[in-house]
Amino acid sequence: MQSQWRGVVSRKAVGKDVDVNETFYQWYLTIYAIDATGNYERKYQAPGKGAALLDVVEKANGATMWFPRQTARIVGVGAFMQPDVQQLVVAVHQTGADCGSATLTVFRYDSAAAKIVPAVSLANGCALDAKIVHESAGDALQLKGPYYGPKAAMCCPTKENASAMLRYRNGKWRLTPAYYEMSVGKYAFGQ
Repeated sequence: MQSQWRGVVSRKAVGKDVDVNETFYQWYLTIYAIDATGNYERKYQAPGKGAALLDVVEKANGATMWFPRQTARIVGVGAFMQPDVQQLVVAVHQTGADCGSATLTVFRYDSAAAKIVPAVSLANGCALDAKIVHESAGDALQLKGPYYGPKAAMCCPTKENASAMLRYRNGKWRLTPAYYEMSVGKYAFGQ
């Protein structure tokens, strides 16, 4: 039986700083299952109970600013883990006073638990971008962003334009080279 799913990224204005004409947004990721009659059933929403993909945006004490500032986007879908079964890839960036953190999460449906879960999540300071690459052994993610060595300060990445590949092969996620923090089966830091 083939199932259909829809992933939607949306945002809602939560406040405005009229002095600098800036609007602050709460971003959402919602994933729906579509049944045979075309009805949509919400299966996942972030932020939400057990969905740590996006923080809840809150107003700063005594200021007309809301934090964290955030953006979210759907990178796409790929058959990373097995042929003809696609997973959704979502990119999130959240920031407070510095350059913030960027995360990429590959979502899958866990049929035993009957819910949407992270298959793998990657995190990096400041920025992390991804592109889905189709390979003969299965899809992969080409990652780009700054690389911070163990002692590098956020101002000064060890390598400004690093590139790595994330693949699921022989039942395991592999990141080469291991430039970014990888969390298998759970959300990355900051999520």
